[in-house]
Amino acid sequence: MNITADITGIEYKVYFANELKKWGFKDFDINKIPASCLITDKKKSFAVSKWVSPKRTRSYPFERVYNTLNISKKITVIPIIKDEGAEGDRDFVQWDTVSLMSLLDVYVIFAYYNKASKHRSRKDKITNQQFDNTYVLSKIKEISTYHSSALHWNLKEINTNLSSIIDKVKKSYNQIERKTGIKFHSAKGLTDFKKQFEEDVKNFMNISRKKAREAANREQKTRQPKEILQTLTKSTITIKNYLGGLYFLTTDEILIKSKTISLIESKHSKSALLPSKSDIKDGLLKMILYSNLSNVKVDNISYKPIPILQLTSTKIKGCILSTDLKAKIDKFIIANKLNTNQKSNLDKLIQEAKTNGFVIIIQKS
Repeated sequence: MNITADITGIEYKVYFANELKKWGFKDFDINKIPASCLITDKKKSFAVSKWVSPKRTRSYPFERVYNTLNISKKITVIPIIKDEGAEGDRDFVQWDTVSLMSLLDVYVIFAYYNKASKHRSRKDKITNQQFDNTYVLSKIKEISTYHSSALHWNLKEINTNLSSIIDKVKKSYNQIERKTGIKFHSAKGLTDFKKQFEEDVKNFMNISRKKAREAANREQKTRQPKEILQTLTKSTITIKNYLGGLYFLTTDEILIKSKTISLIESKHSKSALLPSKSDIKDGLLKMILYSNLSNVKVDNISYKPIPILQLTSTKIKGCILSTDLKAKIDKFIIANKLNTNQKSNLDKLIQEAKTNGFVIIIQKS
């Protein structure tokens, strides 16, 4: 079953984000700052997040971006390529990642690593890769005086600068190889990747979409360990933005009833009362997309979408919805002996759901 939908813009209010620590430009080092923080320079301030890999399934990058969404100017630093050595992984950035960041009005800095260490225990691998801080800082300063949208910036970077960044990647990994003695994947892969950008951005989009579609199709057949589902229904949802950019995402579970379709994202915990904040924020980023969908169709039949974030645990007693009356939610809090911090998090989640028009379900798995 395939679901299609349109998205023309994002309207969403964040309540569950962490408070961002402040850093000044003078003290800025992309390798030392937290995963998400606030950079200040006199009257200007920017929220900055960083990825540890261009691959979206590693180290909760969506959580890092989510924590910055309340700030008007948001920047995320993504390694365009990350090579861990011939015996490790090599990941490349995909257009779908850039397109998603553009939808969220997040400026992307395509960065590269210029330092690394030989892994102590894993043969033919490197570790502790570090960004070129001078380059990242120069890009932040460019963005500080850039007055067009994040979308325009991201497209400009693809069209004018990514080819030169890939050259920097090749040069840096050659230097790291000479320093550490670790061999890397074939340079042909970098050359082919560079060619994608030089030939045509549209071609790059199509190739990356194909990869994203294949990943979504693989996920349809895979049950993730942190997803405990009442049914095994998974379906690919194809989201198109106003530029024609496509995202191929996988819903954990769907429920079609009358003229409505519930798009359910599930997060589960085996040992804790609730899933981790990282898992929840990862799910909330899906809610940002799902709560802004229009023209939702299944096999060309229109449905009204109901976005649902389902949180389950083996330790939960009872079940509540974010739409329940306060008295029922209070009983749930007492029955599960939620502490002050857990209660505060629950209040923020419910407020975020009510404000943005999605539903949270918390129940025993």
